[in-house]
Amino acid sequence: MSSISRHGESKRQKSRHQNSLSRFFAIAFVCVFCVFSACQLGARDPESPGFVQELAAPLSEVQQALDELLQDQTIHGTYIFDKERTLTGAKTVSQTLLFEHWKGTGSVYYKIRTEAIAPRHFLDSADQGTIAVRYIVTSLNSLRTRLRIDAVFVESARRTIHPSDGTVESSEFKVFQEHLQAIQLDEQEALDAKRRRDSIDVAKRTIVLQRENENTRLSSAESSNQDLEQRIHSLRQQIQRRVKAPGANLKAAPFRSAANVTNLPAFTDVVIMIVTPHWFGVETPDGRRGWLPLDQLESLP
Repeated sequence: MSSISRHGESKRQKSRHQNSLSRFFAIAFVCVFCVFSACQLGARDPESPGFVQELAAPLSEVQQALDELLQDQTIHGTYIFDKERTLTGAKTVSQTLLFEHWKGTGSVYYKIRTEAIAPRHFLDSADQGTIAVRYIVTSLNSLRTRLRIDAVFVESARRTIHPSDGTVESSEFKVFQEHLQAIQLDEQEALDAKRRRDSIDVAKRTIVLQRENENTRLSSAESSNQDLEQRIHSLRQQIQRRVKAPGANLKAAPFRSAANVTNLPAFTDVVIMIVTPHWFGVETPDGRRGWLPLDQLESLP
């Protein structure tokens, strides 16, 4: 082989070697970058899927139900031991570093459970750490409120954050909803009771008013009756007289010498039919008519 051929072959081998080195360094760089990126992503706080629900309830009712949930000392939807699937020992705190500072609107509340060992329903949870549940309450208007619930498990040693798979948030919301429904039921029953009392009061006032009206009508009727009786009495005083004791003879004409029609006993009531200066033409209770002198009659009592 000529020296020119050997020299060309050497150059080609050198070029292939350089290309191999370039590919090696490029692959190595990509691997290092991926590892670095993975480390950087692992250092970030994983974001909980969370639970957000708009409620047809005013802020006051939601706040009351949440207060009851915060005080139950239980993290719902997770557990440590298979034989004991209720995780108690939780406490309410005003703030915690296990969540980033909330910058949105609304009020924030926390419930934590320390010394939890690999709790269930937290993604890839391991070792011992703290469970933290965050509740964010936002008033939308006078009748609607939004509630957000997030839950995480943070390992004590490595400070690795494990978000909930959603079971904790939904379980917490279920218990919250039970409290809210009980509160709303109590308020509805109280409102119904008030309506019943108001209805009874209205009925009582109506009955009282009816009685007052009836009494007014009765009083008016009694007054009218009294007026009528007085008028009747007045008319009787005008048209009736009573025979004085010991009695009198009913005359056929207004003369003392006139014939007697009948003898009227004392205190017989007669109706005056004709009036003259000295005699009254009268009618007796049995229908007889005649004349009596004025001095033998007296007014009715």
